Amino acid sequence: MPNREVLATGLANAGAAVWGSMPAGGGTSQTAVNRRAGARTQLAELVTAGATLLTLMLLAGPMGLMPQATLAGVVIIYSIGLIELAGFRGILRIRRMELVWALVATAGVVLLGTLQGILVAIVLSVLALAQQVANPPVYLLVRKPGTNVFRPASEEHPEDESYADLLLLRVEGRIFFLNAARIGEKIRSLVEQWKPKVVAIDLSGVFDLEYTALKALIEAEKRLTERGISLWLVGLAPGVLKVVQRSSLGNTLGTDGLHFNLEIAVENYLGLGGNGLRRMLDVKVLEPPSGVLEWRGP
Repeated sequence: MPNREVLATGLANAGAAVWGSMPAGGGTSQTAVNRRAGARTQLAELVTAGATLLTLMLLAGPMGLMPQATLAGVVIIYSIGLIELAGFRGILRIRRMELVWALVATAGVVLLGTLQGILVAIVLSVLALAQQVANPPVYLLVRKPGTNVFRPASEEHPEDESYADLLLLRVEGRIFFLNAARIGEKIRSLVEQWKPKVVAIDLSGVFDLEYTALKALIEAEKRLTERGISLWLVGLAPGVLKVVQRSSLGNTLGTDGLHFNLEIAVENYLGLGGNGLRRMLDVKVLEPPSGVLEWRGP
């Protein structure tokens, strides 16, 4: 409905330009007044236009003497119905951060005006998205017992299984110069805590790997190799796979270091004589504010 209203206003102004009339304008509060008055069709707009014409001809003088606060009160009363508290509760139930955006947008419109308030909300949203891109999560993966389902470690599923010398990680999103270092720090922290013999990184959720990030991955592989730790890459998208294969990392990993999915990677690990299952009941999983999942032994 808001899109149709904007379209109608644009068409009206286009027609007005042809006839040299004043540009038309409107707001959601005016729509609210019409709707609460029972308007259902375009006939209501003709009635509104006629009433406006009569007001200008007969009541302009007396209305000009009314305080602006009185006129503002009329607009505020009819605009209150546009605020849906149920919508705010729904946002809070699903995602708290978006509730903050909604409240900031509301406060901005009330305190600064409609356009300025919307601009404030847009800027805040862009900054929040930039923060998410610059600090993506690194998930520590475990296996649901009796299945081939791998999911992030959580205290809600203490029965999930891991492998003593195999560290399964998942990175999502685009990896580039802005977040490559941060991702590397999170992976390095988990390696220090878990001390595995094999680090398998699931990149199925990564759709782009920038050259700067690729260089960081090459350096990480060298450091892990020096410590006797093997690096495996799992589930590479076609574009990311081409980037890796064209680099020195592709030659270093070879076919043994690239796996189609996590299930195959685990089978290869067990085929190489890797240690068996270990249940989450034997470990403690923490989730600090940084977004790094820490795995600590008993």
